[in-house]
Parts: sequence; structure tokens; C-alpha cells
Amino acid sequence: MVRPIIQDAFFLMQPSQPAKRSDLPIAKDLSDTLKAHIGHCVGLAANMIGERRNIIAFLVGEMPVVMLNPKIVGHSSETYEAEEGCLSLSGVRKAVRYRQIEVEYEDMMMRKRRNAYRNFTAQIIQHEMDHCKGVLI
Repeated sequence: MVRPIIQDAFFLMQPSQPAKRSDLPIAKDLSDTLKAHIGHCVGLAANMIGERRNIIAFLVGEMPVVMLNPKIVGHSSETYEAEEGCLSLSGVRKAVRYRQIEVEYEDMMMRKRRNAYRNFTAQIIQHEMDHCKGVLI
């Protein structure tokens, strides 16, 4: 189900809780909402659809990837300054991002996964993980 995008900064600044198997419908809604915004959005966090759960979704091409309880377990020493926009906030802001990250997470089957990401995909994941921590970019 496609859900409306939350723009309440106070709500978005609240840290998310760990996701559980019972939160899989939220993950599905997050993926559906991301697909509905293809063309002007590349990632979402669950709090952006009104759920304080540690779930993110991002696009690889036009295919949404959903991560439950993502955690960066490794990163490059190289960082860069990016300019990022957000559906929940107006304008563009600067953020420092790692060029490469390694992430542990659970997939939609609640299986543990570990993958490395680089460049723009790594940037998207870091942005959405910040949302889960209550950090506004």
C-alpha cells in the first residue's frame, strides 16, 4: 500500500525501534511507496511513512531493495561531501558520506545478509540509515 510521506520534523527526529517479523507489512508498504515515487526519490526510511521502525528501502535501477535493521559494519576511509535532497524536507543539504560501506541487515525473509555498496548507492543507504537514527539531512 502506498502511504503518504511524513514531513513533521519532530516525528522524524525520533529514533526508530528494531524491526521484527511482524513489521514485514511496513517493509512492503515502504517498498510500494518508494515505487510510487520513482523519478524523484531513490530511497525511503520507515519513519518517512509514519512508522518508527529500523527499515529502509532504496532503488537499484528501478528495483527496490528493502533492508531491516541495517548496520554499517565496515567502511572505506575515503569520505566525500554530498548534496542531498529528501522527500520529507525541503531544499538540499550537505552531508559527509563514506565512499564504500559494508552493511549487515535482514531481508524480507528475515534472513541475515551482508553486502558491500559503493558510491551513490552507499550514499543513499547512509542517508536512509540516518533517518532511522532520527538524524535529519
